[in-house]
Amino acid sequence: MHSIFKFKCPRCQEGAVFEEKNPYKFGKLFKMHETCPHCGLRYEIEPSFFYGAMYVSYGYSVALFVATYIIMNLIYEPEITDIIIALTVVVLVLAPLVLRLSRITWLNLFVKYDPERRGPSLK
Repeated sequence: MHSIFKFKCPRCQEGAVFEEKNPYKFGKLFKMHETCPHCGLRYEIEPSFFYGAMYVSYGYSVALFVATYIIMNLIYEPEITDIIIALTVVVLVLAPLVLRLSRITWLNLFVKYDPERRGPSLK
């Protein structure tokens, strides 16, 4: 979980996965390091590996939709147009973050933490 929310390598939890920390710098939104700068893990395990992250992104998006809808209903009784506008805004504002979270979550499903890889750089 630590590596997911910090956008760190799942194996060593030290090296950065993305070249730019800020997900809202749109020119570098998709830019990932090829390998972990700390332990040397190759992030793209096979060609088109991150296509699977689309499924994770879908799950995160559904969770955002449901949470937004529930919060709106707790505050007031929204009209359908209010719901559509709110969901559109939430998706547009959080899309870069969801994209990065889905990629790092997908990577964490296949690469396990190795405590021996922590500490001084092994590269």
